[in-house]
Amino acid sequence: DLYKQKKGKYTRLVGRHANYNIGTKAATRWVQHMDDAIEEHEALRDDDEAKVLLKKYFAYTAHYIVAASEFMRPDQLSGGTKIDPGRVW
Repeated sequence: DLYKQKKGKYTRLVGRHANYNIGTKAATRWVQHMDDAIEEHEALRDDDEAKVLLKKYFAYTAHYIVAASEFMRPDQLSGGTKIDPGRVW
């Protein structure tokens, strides 16, 4: 909560990924990797509620980056200075 108060909800999340050409296919693939990791993690084995919440969070975040990147302004970039069109994820 303190982080959100100081930095905002998704501070620079999109900007930090702006130099990568991340589309829906890449976001979906990343979410699948995260889902697999959640299922394999021993500490989460018996915690169905935590697994559901984490999976929802990762899915939302991945696709938020894709959608929000369409509306980026040059002054919002923080992970690079430009989008790299040659790098496809």
